[in-house]
Amino acid sequence: MSHLSLDGYWQLSSPQHAHINVPCALPGDVHSALIAANLLPQPYFGCNEQLIQWVGESEWLLTREFTLEQHQLDASAIDLCLSFVDTMATICINGKQVVTCSNMFRLYHVDILPFLKPGINHISIALDRNDEEAKRRAERLPFPVPWAVGNNQIPHMNTLRKTQCHSGWDWGICLLSTGVYQSIILKEVYATRLHNLSTQQNWLNNGDCEVTVNIDYETMLEQCESTLEIEFNQQRYAINITPESIGKHSVSKTITVINPQRWWPAGYGEQPLYSLTVTLNNHTIEKRLGLRELQLDTQPDEIGSAMTFVVNGKAITAKGANWIPLDALPSRQTPERYRQLLEDAAAANMNMIRVWGGGMYEHDVFYDLCDELGLLVWQDLMFACALYPSTAEFLKDVELEVRDQVKRLADHPSLALWCGDNEVIGAIGWYDESKNNREKYVVNYDRLNRMLQQVVNEQDPSRRFWASSPCNGELDFGDAWHDDNRGDMHFWDVWHSGKSFDAYHSVKPRFCSEFGYQSWPSLPTIKTFCETEDWNITSPTFEQHQKNNRGNSIITEMFTRYFRFPTSFANMLYLSQVQQALAIKTATEYWRAHKQHCRGILYWQLNDCWPVSSWSSIEYTGRWKQLHHHAKRFFAPVMATFIQEPQQPLCLHVVNDHHQPMPVTGHVIKLNWQGKQLDAWSIDATLAADSSDILWQIDQPLTTEESQQVFYHVHLTAEDGSTLENDYYPCLFKYARLQAANITSEIIQDNDAIWLELDCDYPVLFLEPQLECDGRFSDSSFTLLPSDISGRKQRLKYIGKCDIDTIKSSLTLYHLRGTY
Repeated sequence: MSHLSLDGYWQLSSPQHAHINVPCALPGDVHSALIAANLLPQPYFGCNEQLIQWVGESEWLLTREFTLEQHQLDASAIDLCLSFVDTMATICINGKQVVTCSNMFRLYHVDILPFLKPGINHISIALDRNDEEAKRRAERLPFPVPWAVGNNQIPHMNTLRKTQCHSGWDWGICLLSTGVYQSIILKEVYATRLHNLSTQQNWLNNGDCEVTVNIDYETMLEQCESTLEIEFNQQRYAINITPESIGKHSVSKTITVINPQRWWPAGYGEQPLYSLTVTLNNHTIEKRLGLRELQLDTQPDEIGSAMTFVVNGKAITAKGANWIPLDALPSRQTPERYRQLLEDAAAANMNMIRVWGGGMYEHDVFYDLCDELGLLVWQDLMFACALYPSTAEFLKDVELEVRDQVKRLADHPSLALWCGDNEVIGAIGWYDESKNNREKYVVNYDRLNRMLQQVVNEQDPSRRFWASSPCNGELDFGDAWHDDNRGDMHFWDVWHSGKSFDAYHSVKPRFCSEFGYQSWPSLPTIKTFCETEDWNITSPTFEQHQKNNRGNSIITEMFTRYFRFPTSFANMLYLSQVQQALAIKTATEYWRAHKQHCRGILYWQLNDCWPVSSWSSIEYTGRWKQLHHHAKRFFAPVMATFIQEPQQPLCLHVVNDHHQPMPVTGHVIKLNWQGKQLDAWSIDATLAADSSDILWQIDQPLTTEESQQVFYHVHLTAEDGSTLENDYYPCLFKYARLQAANITSEIIQDNDAIWLELDCDYPVLFLEPQLECDGRFSDSSFTLLPSDISGRKQRLKYIGKCDIDTIKSSLTLYHLRGTY
């Protein structure tokens, strides 16, 4: 056997529902099995969320059989290996209890040999109600610990080590899933058991790298002689082990890599990965290592203190987004969808993903892909937006969880930071209990947070532990939502406080790890969950798919500030995505222009876990919102932006993230809305390495009349082959005298490629070529200038698998002037 997988179909039943006896695929979840058996409606459609709550209010039993031969039972042990068990579970073999699980984030390894027999064996997994266990735990606490009221729809989830957003969030469906989400393996053990493999890197002055391989193993027999084999960097090493006693042991081997290929974040270099394989008897552990140096610079400076990731001795600007669980139904978290989302992040010039603390420590495939794609990972530990217990029982459970997860993930080159939680320091000031007795709850927080830090430091001393996000620094319980001089910042004044977009210019964070603005999904995504009669932003279905209480009101109110009100439901959806893109663009470009001050920009959020109105830049269906197309431009290594500070000239800032100088050439032009060029200025400059420079400015105040008639456009070409374009609009869009342009479009087949060719007679703003079919175009939400101004027709490449006829029949062109 060596390894026997128990993946596949199990039988699912429930003590509360005698009529249910259906197959359930594991790894997988109970909801998905019931959907497959036509016992549960599609949870994401219409208002079906209300019809599925009984599943989380029931107990479930999973059973199956497996067969073993007598010779297989001659092993020293047979380990049952479990992970992602959600959450309260009792596992029995042949009617005997072998393990109880109570933490979704633990890794379980249990010797079940004493419970096995030759022939047919029976295994069962009894899944208890998570909601009732959370309530029982809350009742046992010595004092009330506030839970995430307003996000969670089920109380006291903070007492349970389970994905917090399973019981709802301000973008998430309440779908209290249960099941086992990773492979269930029986592993034969003969004489030795390979426990863990970890590595350390020591960089020498000559540029070589010493890689120390640390191996934890266990011997089951006395005087057990074995050979431990290491394969690394195309070399093989053998270590003879002859421990004198039964039990756990460790051995290390240091290997020097001459002239190593360094691993870099995306946009700064390549991502070479070295294969490492360790084998002991019938057990093998395989990893891929990236050789790189990484530090977090938080040294005091003239502003306050830095918050800069330094990779291979070079300061980088972290650019990216926050990640929530891939799907509310864990069975749908497939490797293919992980790859698509993370490749889409990299395609938008991101180099960092923050795994948010209300979700889960992700599956291995996530971190493997981040290693491959050069996406650094800011890893929250799994605490968010609530307070948490600090009882001895809770701390011990969490300690085992964190040890398991840090051991599992620490060798990934992409992993950049361990962060204690999401907004838990801030949450002390949110709830009446903690506001009225702050000292007590600060001590309660510190007990948990200090333990987290201690465990992380013991298991992975190579990385920084950051107490909370946002946080001003070590033991600083200050207001990191508004202090932009040090630490990381969450800036929500535009969305939650209703400020205009120019409020982003009022702060210069050292590192902004959260800020965001909502939009509605596109019409093709709306069609996947909403009947035609509910195509209205206040319909029951639409409101069911908006989890932020004021969300729809905020979006529509902001329309009235910046735009003329749209004339149809489809135009409202489109305009909400224009507005979202403008908000995040305004912040990002300003902070990047001040890059020596701000070294990290992670917007909220990359993805959705179901089709919903949210802050995401990629819809649940995988469609890029306009924001994601803008992100590709505003996160580009070389980026140009116009900035108008109060009482200051209009300036063109050009940013270079490369660690070498970058020549750029091009021009700035001034146009009117009839498409006539009124003025032009040439630009020919070399940007310094890792810089932001002002390459053009003009101090000619426009009259109110002129500001409504003109705009500025920049077009630059950089030596790295990129094209930089951007615009400046002197007045609010609702006052701009946009013209109703005639747009010509043609779908062209050119060998294996399909192109959309566009032209116009007047400037067109935020042109979005939207497809009903799968796939997208290479650009969207851009300014289309007449070809007699730009010197060319705009050509966009289709990215997807549809044929040309399908593309032609499913194309709709949206643009700003077309909304009214």
